[in-house]
Amino acid sequence: MRKNIIAGNWKMNLDHAAGLELFAEILTLINDDVKGDQKVVVCPPYIHITSLTQLLKGNPTIAIGAQNCHHADSGAYTGEISASMLKSSGAEYVIIGHSERRAFFAEDDLVIAKKLDSVLKNKLSPIFCIGETLEQRNTGTHFGVIESQLKGAAFHLDEAQFKKLVLAYEPVWAIGTGLTAAPEQAQEVHAFIRSKVAEQYSHELANELTILYGGSCNPKNAAELFGQEDIDGGLIGGASLKARDFIDIIMVFNS
Repeated sequence: MRKNIIAGNWKMNLDHAAGLELFAEILTLINDDVKGDQKVVVCPPYIHITSLTQLLKGNPTIAIGAQNCHHADSGAYTGEISASMLKSSGAEYVIIGHSERRAFFAEDDLVIAKKLDSVLKNKLSPIFCIGETLEQRNTGTHFGVIESQLKGAAFHLDEAQFKKLVLAYEPVWAIGTGLTAAPEQAQEVHAFIRSKVAEQYSHELANELTILYGGSCNPKNAAELFGQEDIDGGLIGGASLKARDFIDIIMVFNS
C-alpha cells in the first residue's frame, strides 16, 4: 500500500523566531485535528532544522526535511550543507532537483544524480522533483522531458535504492503562479511516471511508489487532486506557510 505524504516546502522564508512560532502552531493543530496514518514532512530553511527536530519530541506523524544538499560529504564548498550534516541535525528527508534549483542554480541531471546518491548513502529519504516548463507543455514535449529527467538523474539506481525515493511531479508553470494543473492533467502525468518506473524496474515497485503533486496546491483544490488514482499527496509551497491552510490540506486524507 502506498504511503500518503504531505510535504511543506518553506523555501527562503521565516526567520528563526517566526519559524518556531509557525511550527509550534502546526504541531498543535496536528495533535488536535489530524487523524490517519499519512506522513507530514516540513522542509524549512537550514537554520530551523535542529530546533524543529527538538520540538517534535518523538511525534511519529511529522518529520523534518531539508530543501537541498551538496553531493559531497565534506570539503571546500563554502556555503554548502552535506547530507551527512543534515542527518546529524535530525533531518529525515531532503528535496532534490526542485525546479528552482534547476532554473536558478543550473543543477542538471548529473548533479542531481550525485545528490540522490549522497542522500541515500546517508540513509535519508529523497523527495525527487521532476516536471516541465510551460513551453514544454505547450509544445507537447512534456512526457519526453519527464522521462529524460527520470533516466538522467534516477534510473542509475538499483531497485532497492529507487524504492526509497518519494517522487514529486511539479509542473514548473504552476509553481508560485497560482496556476494549477487540472486534476486530469496531473493524473495523466503521474500515471505516466508510474508506467516508466514499471518499465525500468517492476510493476510492484511502481505500484508502491509515492508520487506527490507540487504546484499551487491549496485547501480548495487539494481534495480533487488527491482523489486521483496515482496522486499520493502534495509538495506544498506557499500554503505550508499558513498553519491552518497546511493542516486543511493534510486533513483531506481524513475525509
